[in-house]
Amino acid sequence: MSLKTILNRNSWFYIYVILVLLIFSINKVFAFSGTPEDMVLINAGGFTRGIDKNQIIEIEKSKQNSPKKIPKVQLAAFEDETPAKMIYLPSYFIDKFEVSNEEYTKFILATDHPAPAYWDHNKLNKPNQPVTGVNWFDANTYCLWANKRLPTEAEWEKAARGPAGLIYPWGNNLDSTKANFAKGKSGEKHITDNIDSHPEGKSYYGAYNMAGNVFEWVHDWYDPNYYKTSSDIRNPQGPSLGMISTKKILNKYEKLSDKKRVIRGGSWFAPAASITTTHRFWNNPMNNSYGVGLGFRCARDKAIESSLEARAYYMDALVQIGENKYKSAHESIENAINISPVSYTHLRAHETRHDLVCRLLL
Repeated sequence: MSLKTILNRNSWFYIYVILVLLIFSINKVFAFSGTPEDMVLINAGGFTRGIDKNQIIEIEKSKQNSPKKIPKVQLAAFEDETPAKMIYLPSYFIDKFEVSNEEYTKFILATDHPAPAYWDHNKLNKPNQPVTGVNWFDANTYCLWANKRLPTEAEWEKAARGPAGLIYPWGNNLDSTKANFAKGKSGEKHITDNIDSHPEGKSYYGAYNMAGNVFEWVHDWYDPNYYKTSSDIRNPQGPSLGMISTKKILNKYEKLSDKKRVIRGGSWFAPAASITTTHRFWNNPMNNSYGVGLGFRCARDKAIESSLEARAYYMDALVQIGENKYKSAHESIENAINISPVSYTHLRAHETRHDLVCRLLL
């Protein structure tokens, strides 16, 4: 009898067993650590990074429902976003909002850091608008000053698309009222919106404006073939082009030849194709060009709590069983048991780890 048949016949039993494991995995955890102000917690677990052909078709179909005529995009434009792959990340925090002009002003006053380009632009410099006209070094230095760091590209994508692997932060259909982009309703103004605008377009985790408004710098170097060639599925840090770390303040005049950093999310200047959660774009790290609207948000590591890490993997397994993704569910349960053995020892004190997973999924 196939695994799929067994699970279909006994799905409620397996869901019950995983729920028991969930209870044991948090039996010593009575309160969550506090989330830093204006940040959101992204719990540990797997997510689908990148895109496959069927989702590309969905993107093109979603444009047909838009009141604006939006041109089709050639399949070649998605090449650096393929293939889709399950990636596992530890828990981390990411800013709920893009960094604002108000917050960036505090940084300038405290450090005497140079002001960004277009700081005096009267349509872009309001306190609650996102800072724009910053290069990668500006963004990296700010995040370190704030006791944070730039998010990795994988962290940014998970925060934007959520556990369901959404095409847009809010869902799988393009909606010009939920983001500020060039063909969107607010994009026609050709200026940025406030950082707390479009609450209806926020991501599953509660992050605002991860589609449109300003492109956002991330940690990673850009390599168009990275998704195809990389075998790193656990907390990937991007391609090693020069091994330059974001853990220290760097010399912005260092020779970088033609190396580029990744930018994500699209901007008020950018077309609909650029605001999907998987879209990858790049820029020279020294560029602070107004033309593409360069801003950022920061991230922060979360102290590892094994019980909560395991809980996140068990939750993944429940979702994956519901979607008939049995191999992924098996991997999630294995990950949970590796992180927090106490849960399976409570359930089966004399059973080996392998036997327990077999009992769950075989």
